[in-house]
This record gives sequence, structure tokens and C-alpha cells, in this order.
Amino acid sequence: QVQLVESGGGLVQTGGSLRLSCAASGRVFSSRVLGWFRQAPGKEREFVAGITVSGIGTYTADSVKGRFTISRDNAKNTVYLQMNNLKPEDTAVYYCAASTKITRDLREYDYWGQGTQVTVSS
Repeated sequence: QVQLVESGGGLVQTGGSLRLSCAASGRVFSSRVLGWFRQAPGKEREFVAGITVSGIGTYTADSVKGRFTISRDNAKNTVYLQMNNLKPEDTAVYYCAASTKITRDLREYDYWGQGTQVTVSS
């Protein structure tokens, strides 16, 4: 069992930065692939970034490549999403999730946090 709690969301101006954190409880955190997803109003939830168990491998959506960076600290049971050069189209609720597979498919993620709101003003 894994419980995930996101934090770090908020309101920021275009071009600004935020760092999201996702703290996990449960023994299996360090054996799970972790991902960040987002959902804007009226849109489907979409993949943002993922990171392998070791933290060495990362993969990001084209829409955020070069601006967002995912990382993890297994000793602290925490995964991060550093978001730079934010744009209004990044406005969404951001979720972290855990999976047993390296995948962008949200259907393969079986544990989810409650989400944190990110709003980017123009």
C-alpha cells in the first residue's frame, strides 16, 4: 500500500517557477516507478514526467521538455517536479502516481495522490 500527498502548488506569474513535492508512505515507494500527471479544466488527465526506481532514468512529455525536471529521493520517500518558465497553459491540478511499470499510460498507475493546484497567470 502506498499513500501519496502532493504539495507546493500555488499561483505564479508567467515565466516563474514552482517545485512540487510528493511525499509517500508505505514500504513499496522505493520499488515503484513514479510519475507526475496533470489535468486542466475540461481536459483529460495527461502525462507530464516519469522517473524510474533508481532515479537514473527520466522521461518527460514534449510539452514540458526543457522546462520541467522530475527527481526522487528514496531516502526521504519523496518525488519532486521542478517547473521552470511556467506558461498559462501549464495551469492544472498536478497529481503524482506510482506504478510497477515504466510507462506514460495513466491506466498503469495504481496509486494516486489527491492533487495540487498550479495556476499560472499571464
